[in-house]
Amino acid sequence: MRRPLIVGNWKMNKTASEAAAFIRDLRERVSASPHADVVIAPPFTAIETAYRTLGPSSWINLGAQDVHWEEQGAFTGEVSAPMLRELGCRYVVVGHSERRTHFGERDENIQKKVRAALKHGLSPILCVGESLAEREANRTESVVTDQLKVSLAGLAAQDLATVTIAYEPVWAIGTGRAATTEQAVTVHRSIRLFIETGWDSQTASAIRILYGGSVTPQNIEPLLVSDAIDGALVGGACLNPDSFATIINLAQVQRA
Repeated sequence: MRRPLIVGNWKMNKTASEAAAFIRDLRERVSASPHADVVIAPPFTAIETAYRTLGPSSWINLGAQDVHWEEQGAFTGEVSAPMLRELGCRYVVVGHSERRTHFGERDENIQKKVRAALKHGLSPILCVGESLAEREANRTESVVTDQLKVSLAGLAAQDLATVTIAYEPVWAIGTGRAATTEQAVTVHRSIRLFIETGWDSQTASAIRILYGGSVTPQNIEPLLVSDAIDGALVGGACLNPDSFATIINLAQVQRA
């Protein structure tokens, strides 16, 4: 069985000092478990402080919210994969819907970010998902598949071994309106079928697929009941150590 993965995406929240206080609080509420992996993704300005607070042997993994595809150069405001690795990051979120919507990111550039992350030993968490209009037009599967086709193009099965896919319906992010378990499971199964068709059944059965979109302590448990859903990409609920700890604990118990 795949180990669930719970990822806390802080977005543009928490200063460095607030990040340190959060981590200390979270560690008091959650103990390490063999049944779930945990990642926190602070803003760039808090990553170094988070790493120092966590320590090198922490069971909480460190991730970043984005990465540029070049290693260095005249890209003002950007951060490269080697920079993130040196700060202790093991994961990086790529293609989040807010990056697509607010900053015009396209699948072609997201593909380059996935490749850059893999080249430098970072595990990309690739986000895909449809808008409300696309869902109402019954285009969910085609939209998600098209995003995956471009973002994962040319990767070998061994590359996908360290890739995580996060299905995050755009209409559910930050709205308080989460997808139903049935809706999420349907898309997750179509994603796994896409991986099986494009690569092989072994790769498809091994890859972790998360759900993201208004995840809370109240709705995470029914989502994890299905073996099609391997965890969650958590937004607002991860900013409070109590609610994030509850989500982590529920994931640990559900797959124990």
